[in-house]
Amino acid sequence: MRLPYWLGLSLSAALVQAAPYKGCQNKVKESIYGPPRGWAKGSPAPPDHIIDLKIALPQPNFDVLEKHLWEVSDPSHERYGAHLSKAEAEALMAPHQTSVDAVNEWLASHGFEEEHLMRSSAKDWVTVRVPVSIAEDMLDTNYHVYHHEETGDSIVRTTSYSLPEILHDHIDLIQPTTMFARFKAFESTLHWAGVASATPSTASGTITGPAGNQVDASCNATITLTCLWQLYNSVGYNTSATNGNKLGLTGYLNQYANIDDLQMFFADQNPAAYGSNFTFVSVDGGINNQSMAAAGVEADLDTQFGFGLTYPTPGTFYSTYGEPPFIPDALEATNTNEPYSYWLDYVLSMDTLPQTISTSYGDDEQTVPYSYAVRVCNGFASLGARGVSILFSSGDYGVGDGDADPATQQCFTNDGTNTTRFIPEFPASCPYVTSVGGTNFIPETAVFFSGGGFSNYFERPSYQDTAVETYLEKLAPGTYEGLYNPNGRGIPDVAALAWNFLIVYQGETGYVAGTSCASPTFASFVSMLNDARISAGLSSLGFLNPFLYSNGYTALNDITEGNNPGCGTEGFNATIGWDPVTGYGTPNFEKLKALVLAM
Repeated sequence: MRLPYWLGLSLSAALVQAAPYKGCQNKVKESIYGPPRGWAKGSPAPPDHIIDLKIALPQPNFDVLEKHLWEVSDPSHERYGAHLSKAEAEALMAPHQTSVDAVNEWLASHGFEEEHLMRSSAKDWVTVRVPVSIAEDMLDTNYHVYHHEETGDSIVRTTSYSLPEILHDHIDLIQPTTMFARFKAFESTLHWAGVASATPSTASGTITGPAGNQVDASCNATITLTCLWQLYNSVGYNTSATNGNKLGLTGYLNQYANIDDLQMFFADQNPAAYGSNFTFVSVDGGINNQSMAAAGVEADLDTQFGFGLTYPTPGTFYSTYGEPPFIPDALEATNTNEPYSYWLDYVLSMDTLPQTISTSYGDDEQTVPYSYAVRVCNGFASLGARGVSILFSSGDYGVGDGDADPATQQCFTNDGTNTTRFIPEFPASCPYVTSVGGTNFIPETAVFFSGGGFSNYFERPSYQDTAVETYLEKLAPGTYEGLYNPNGRGIPDVAALAWNFLIVYQGETGYVAGTSCASPTFASFVSMLNDARISAGLSSLGFLNPFLYSNGYTALNDITEGNNPGCGTEGFNATIGWDPVTGYGTPNFEKLKALVLAM
């Protein structure tokens, strides 16, 4: 729950005279070379502008939680499916009391007592609302307004902050400080702006799909629910409305899921679902704007296909407040953190959660400070240990970030060296989530914008060793040498169709494309698998990757054609087995169901 806006303002005058923290010398805690490519430094931030400082305390027992995650997610382990409770997971995420006490003392030295603080459920994050002037005093820094040269977006940030040296072992990071991520939805802008006018295909006849089943020929031009049920071999499977299985989808940046659009979509593509709805959950003040003009393409796409594919499985749509970057206003309290940190805080605090959650948003990995990426990734590990399958779109710019140099088309690092480098996406690069790439056409090939490559932050997890090493051995010596990290976590893990999805948007039908289509699609089939397991008295699947990389891949449709160009290159190629374009491929539901019911 947010502290009242007036509290930050009423405190500001009193706190200016706060005593220093025991006279300790400050030392730089975190700094970056400068704002990432495309951002320009502007005027000093308004001193009365209110920000929420999120302070991360160390998680000394995370390695124990990770051990639990591997065991309960490994189908060959005797503990498979014995997921942790919320209390058990929180106990392993909690900081030492010495860290809590040290941070409390520091905050108290600046005038903040317990009633001014907001704590996460595991006590590993503490948030305090402060004016910029007080944040600058606390962090021995200066905030400025930075402007994005292409979009005109503005954001309040700094490039360095300091803390008393005695606190460095008790605080992992503080944001918003050095994070310049724009948290863009993975909706492809390579093909059209907004929604393309739809003229649904009227092609007759059928195509034989990879499972030997028949797929309407029209699906080569227009993707509907029926196309996906047919192609991915789930025709005739009926989910339960009452067995406790749920599907969750996330919405950010004022993306509102319009119910009238949803009902029009259901009437056209799944009449049995007409009149049904999802559960709306507001996170940190997220609103449910049902004005037709406010309908969001991303939110409409996710809810229509996600809840349409899995009906009557109950669906939950999380709407998280916040629209960073923003136009700073000294008289208005505005959320300056990336909103998924608030979403993660919220879901980790819940006793029960959807067993499958899909997100179609992310950032260039290099715009997210390493310390922050690790902490967010740890949160996903906690969800996985509790039995939740977390899926993310892999991105829509191939091996790049959509911000290549106009002259050379090359992509560059933001560390001051301007090194030519492929740009992976986060959170898709987190080893505790399942990353979903994109395909098109039937038979499927890799769609050219499918995000893929290798993380520069996270080492390759052991479950990927065989798959990734096999792929790398196929590359000609010297291929893209220096442009990617061969020891990094490989992206994506799996794939699904990502082209010409027919949605209803603001009362009209239209086409959309992007890995935003792929993630909720694959997640829907995961939700169906969870439905089958729960109905059979089994646990939910939880973290998917150990299963997918051990034998789950045998029930996927291997995609062996296509590539993902970017950064002035042709990108990587799809090939037999795993590849950094489509992962292990697309789902064959009946084969997957047989595997998961046997575990």
